[in-house]
Amino acid sequence: MTVLNLFLSALGCASVAFAALYVLARKLDNYGIVDVAWAAGFTPVALWYSLAGDGEPLRRQLVAGMVAGWSLRLAWHLGQRVARMHPEEDGRYQQLRRDWAGALGRRMFWFFQGQAVVLVLLSWPFLVAVRNSAPLLGAFEYAGLLLWAIAVAGEAWSDAQLEAFKRVSANRGRVCDTGLWRYSRHPNYFFEWLTWVAFAVFALPGPGGWLALGCPAFMLYLLLRVTGIRYTEEQLLRSKGEAYRAYRQRTPAFVPWFPRRLATAKFL
Repeated sequence: MTVLNLFLSALGCASVAFAALYVLARKLDNYGIVDVAWAAGFTPVALWYSLAGDGEPLRRQLVAGMVAGWSLRLAWHLGQRVARMHPEEDGRYQQLRRDWAGALGRRMFWFFQGQAVVLVLLSWPFLVAVRNSAPLLGAFEYAGLLLWAIAVAGEAWSDAQLEAFKRVSANRGRVCDTGLWRYSRHPNYFFEWLTWVAFAVFALPGPGGWLALGCPAFMLYLLLRVTGIRYTEEQLLRSKGEAYRAYRQRTPAFVPWFPRRLATAKFL
């Protein structure tokens, strides 16, 4: 099967799946389930590429395992959060309801379709890697595996720290600024992005591998400017007010580093 056929088949299936998910979200009256589906959706795409790809078998298995390990852990974490909040939605989707009042159904449908498109576009590193027929793993692939392990562990650790903070009743209304959250306002997003860097590095030796570098660049744009930090911080400012403003002043937004009361440099 050609690269184009693999890509288009994944796109078609994702589009249908997210259309069905939209119907379910309307029935549940909770659009936040799209986050869970988006995270989980990378697993079947990677499995499809791995099965249909013509590269070296071990490499195809590694791609499927790496993607599934990251994807299913993140989906489980997000699923627990959605289930705990239901029937209330995540604050980002509550705000979208207000912003899109009067055209919510139509605009949310296309939002779901956009999620399907982004999912498949970001799957390019997997597609490249499963077509690599080199008999042995190279330095870039070993580096990608190591970076992947660090990134997935870091994201899981930051998520666990935030959940542990929230479980303490005395912390209600407070801002989590302990552990990794002392050094970054969004360590989970940073390690999420690092995961995509790992996928791109792993894919580099494959045919067209240099194009995989566009995926972490695209993910960085999404996290910083579109659906990640932007909406999350708007919601936190609404819910936590001055406490979060003070946290913003002293804590780097993305790349973990020392709080600004210890270092005055500006960070991303």
